[in-house]
Amino acid sequence: MKKVGVIGLGDMGIGLAKNIINQGYTCTGFDLRAERLEMLEAFGGKAAHSPREVGQQSDAVFIMVMNGQQVMDVITGDEGLLKMLRPGSAIILSATVEPKDAREAAQALDGTGVHLIDTPVTGGKSGADNGTLTLMTAAPKAVFEDNLPVLKAVGEKIFYVGEEPGMGQTVKAALQAFIGASFTAMFESLVLGSKAGVSGQMLYDVFSASGIGSPLFRNCAELIMDRKFENTGSHIGTMYKDLGISMNMARENGVSMFTTSAAYELFQAGIAMYPEGDNWSIVKLLEQIADTEVTW
Repeated sequence: MKKVGVIGLGDMGIGLAKNIINQGYTCTGFDLRAERLEMLEAFGGKAAHSPREVGQQSDAVFIMVMNGQQVMDVITGDEGLLKMLRPGSAIILSATVEPKDAREAAQALDGTGVHLIDTPVTGGKSGADNGTLTLMTAAPKAVFEDNLPVLKAVGEKIFYVGEEPGMGQTVKAALQAFIGASFTAMFESLVLGSKAGVSGQMLYDVFSASGIGSPLFRNCAELIMDRKFENTGSHIGTMYKDLGISMNMARENGVSMFTTSAAYELFQAGIAMYPEGDNWSIVKLLEQIADTEVTW
């Protein structure tokens, strides 16, 4: 059985680590925050002091950080994974970054015998905690198949999207455009109904029974109406970053993104006002403008 590492033990990474451990794998993790390493040890994992140490202890390493520069620092830095990872091992890029960042990471591995698996995830904190994430995976077929049991430890639905590095990130960028625009449509619809005098419960019941009823809507609406705007596992900065990736990809490909660009601007306003909030914090901005409040 492979030894597995996780670098980046935030809300998503710690969930990955917990499920890897629960599936019987040895898991070594690294994070800059001591309290996150303590959480890993409480789950039965091993704390490392650097990515290099994770590489020394692992055959496959998940990277769950925020951006491409952090990915490269983890891989090629003075204390990076490449200092210790053995030929035949795999770096599993589960963070959401620019497609070009995944390609750059793959280029850094040329000639080392270490493989890159480009596999961003969707499903949020609950998916990470419960091992039910959806993965969009790009890697050489043999590498994918060799590491499939490890991927299954954290994901319920695994889509093989091709061999080329960056294809996983490309699929994720298109998906995030859809999700981000869906969020802002939900926010505006709920505020509109509230301002017009409809109870939150009625809005929730009718919307849930309509064509847009979904776990995404129900989770979003419940958090808003319960007035839970922080520490729900969906930080506004992450979605703002992801929508920026979507917009960059649109520019590179000459695609007009009218709805996504509006969502991106709304997230930009939201993060300016509520930098510590979660995605749903944008509702508070819309509520202020409309002089209303979305509650049950």
